[in-house]
Amino acid sequence: MARADLSILDLPHDVSPDPDDLVRAAMRWHFGPETGSPFWLRRAADLDFDPLADVKSYDDLRLFPNVAAELRDVPAADLVPRGYGDSPDVVGVFESGGTTGAPKRVVCPRDWLEKLVGWSNANLDVHGFPRGADWLGLTPSGPHIVGEIFRRSALTHGRHGFQVDLDPRWVKRLIADGKGAQADAYAEHVIDQAAHVLRTQPIGVLTVTPPLLERIAQREELVEIINDKVKAIRWGGTQMDADTAALYCNDIFPGVTLYGHYGSTMILGIAGQRHGTPLGEPCVFDTFSPWITFQVVDPDDPAEPVAYGTRGQVVMHHVSKALLLPNNLERDTAIRVAAPEGRIGDSAAGIAPVARFEDRAVIEGVY
Repeated sequence: MARADLSILDLPHDVSPDPDDLVRAAMRWHFGPETGSPFWLRRAADLDFDPLADVKSYDDLRLFPNVAAELRDVPAADLVPRGYGDSPDVVGVFESGGTTGAPKRVVCPRDWLEKLVGWSNANLDVHGFPRGADWLGLTPSGPHIVGEIFRRSALTHGRHGFQVDLDPRWVKRLIADGKGAQADAYAEHVIDQAAHVLRTQPIGVLTVTPPLLERIAQREELVEIINDKVKAIRWGGTQMDADTAALYCNDIFPGVTLYGHYGSTMILGIAGQRHGTPLGEPCVFDTFSPWITFQVVDPDDPAEPVAYGTRGQVVMHHVSKALLLPNNLERDTAIRVAAPEGRIGDSAAGIAPVARFEDRAVIEGVY
């Protein structure tokens, strides 16, 4: 493949390559001796196919095994493609939530984060988020990628980013140990910190998880402040049902834009809520296709998609210069929805966690 074909991997966020061309370029990058990561170059020897010869289209990604669990122990340096050079510009090493065992790790180069945030900012514009506003985020600062996405979004779409740290692993541990009162006290501690920022700063955009937004909505003072100052709320981390979203929009925060996102550290990204979904219906999440794509599949046979309108388990794919991670079976179920015209894969609605994943009970907590 000529060098010009590899340039597909460097296209800006608002230029969508042909999915099959992207996959072929990604195979040459991730399995080329001079450009691939030590992890994939080593792992290729155990595959029962040749990625360079046999993976020619998006559909051929099904040949890959799900290697996500292997990323619990791989040295982070082995995940960086050699094509980034001896001093790669890496934003950070990020981890999965650790909900179902030891966390998995991925590495995020700066060029990917800038591409993702550019796409996300364009979505915020479509939903009417104000430009140049101050942001407040009630999100983990690390090791989850959402904190880095928040900081970059606040800087490029907004003005100043204020952040209240959140440790979702601690909350999940408290809940698992039967210490619900301590989990409640921790969540209220987070809200107390957010309240001080809301009182003293001209916050125009709030990024928050649904369980924490519910606690905010129970404080009359904060509801008044948000209705006075905040123009838009971006939520994510756990699900929000359609009735709750309608309650917020109609009764509690009328006039404030409500926009959701759904994603995973393991795909270095998020999907955005489809614009124009009527209130009272589950919001639909569209992916950053073809770089990030979903499939909603039969949990008993992950190779088979469920019918449109049917609930299945979410499989995520990431194919870019930064990362190759196909066939990652997530701990969420969703209703399969057709993707927008011109995009591949599925869109997902009605996100909900599975009860058990990798033989462990799933606990959501505050994130």
